[in-house]
Amino acid sequence: MEQQWDDTRNIMLPPIAPLHDPKHILRERMKGERRYAAKARPDAAKHAATHFLSAIEIKDGAIVSLYHPMRDELDTEPLAAALIERGIEIALPVVARRKQPLVFRRYVPGDDLVKGSYGELIPADDAPERRPDILVVPLLAFTRAGGRLGYGGSYYDRTLATLRETGAPLAIGYAYGAQEVDALPLTRLDQPLDWVVTERGAIRC
Repeated sequence: MEQQWDDTRNIMLPPIAPLHDPKHILRERMKGERRYAAKARPDAAKHAATHFLSAIEIKDGAIVSLYHPMRDELDTEPLAAALIERGIEIALPVVARRKQPLVFRRYVPGDDLVKGSYGELIPADDAPERRPDILVVPLLAFTRAGGRLGYGGSYYDRTLATLRETGAPLAIGYAYGAQEVDALPLTRLDQPLDWVVTERGAIRC
């Protein structure tokens, strides 16, 4: 795109910005929706954990990956506590390399955590790697058909695509009910969710 010349001020103006990506616009809107929901429903995480345990079948020996919440993400601590009480092993995602699938490392509450590439808390490098059978996935927006709007890095999409090549991991969106939308601007690279769990209930996609 060509630069424009402003004769009145004798300076070069930047090119006219293209129209915003619809995903970017929706992300900004849904950040606000999630922020409002987090303030309005401080008990949401406890209800979501109850719905999760009631709806999701967890086989003996299964490994469940959670996420350490950032900003206004739905808290996973009540779910983690309930899973551990049932003897279920937990892992947390780690960005080992940019634009590559996530790595998962074992996590036991009380373990020391360090800051990851994006400021998230992750297990230390000496924590054993695990392959999760169930992935509890953060998001900004979801549809009942299993559409998911993430943060734009595509880490979970790459990860699910890789895991699904050699197995059938269960992908479960974990969010506030207010993050539901009717439709999303998805592409063929966006990996679908199998379930979505919110404080309102569990949705099989």
